[in-house]
Order: sequence, then C-alpha cells, then structure tokens
Amino acid sequence: MSTKRELLRDPQRGKIAGVCAGLSDYFNMELWLVRIIFVSAVLLTGGPLFVVAYIAAWFILDKKEPTTANNTSSAKHGDPLEVKFKVWQKGEPPRRALQDLKERLTRVDTRLQDMERHVTSSEFTVSREINKL
Repeated sequence: MSTKRELLRDPQRGKIAGVCAGLSDYFNMELWLVRIIFVSAVLLTGGPLFVVAYIAAWFILDKKEPTTANNTSSAKHGDPLEVKFKVWQKGEPPRRALQDLKERLTRVDTRLQDMERHVTSSEFTVSREINKL
C-alpha cells in the first residue's frame, strides 16, 4: 500500500517561502537538515544556481493546504505516530513516542475504568431492570 507523495511548499513551517519545508516533507527528512544542506550548497558550490532554483521552486510549487493542528500534537488526535529510526528522518524520537503512547494508554485505561464502574453500579442495574419492563 503506497501513498502518493507530492512536492508542495509549506509556508507555515518555512522561513522564506517554505521550499525547504516542502522538500523535507517530500524526502521525509528533518527540516533543519534540509536547510543546512541548502545553505552549504549555496556557500560551497554555485551559489547563484541554487538561489535561482529556490526562487523558481517558490513560484512553481503549489502551496500545501494549511492545517490547524501541529505535527507535534498528532498523538493527541489519534493519528498514528511516526517514530524516526535515524537522526535525519522526520518524526518523533523513540523516547517521546513512548511517552505519547503511555499517555494514550493511560487515557484509554481511565475511560475503561469509568465504564466498568458505571456498568457495575447499582444505578445501572436498576436502570436496566426498568428498561426490561
């Protein structure tokens, strides 16, 4: 099951136009690393070439649709966690992902305890008996 990736610029996460943010999403890399690679390419090789390419990408690439929730709060909304296995990959570090999973399981456990408390209460039993009549 492959998902179709699209190269879009992300002005919400970007400093200038969001081209580096779009590249980081497309290649599943950390944003800071894409920026370092771009600045290094400008300084160490043909600077004007990369600047012109950046400006061209600014005008050519479509904008990514703005989202209301941050990527860091994806665990709170029930989205699957993306755990990174390498430093350069995009996603949550394993320690943070485990904390998020622990918080999720704690919330589920609390809800389950509340439901058990309600089902085993005498109020529920009386209500069920009345409904049977």
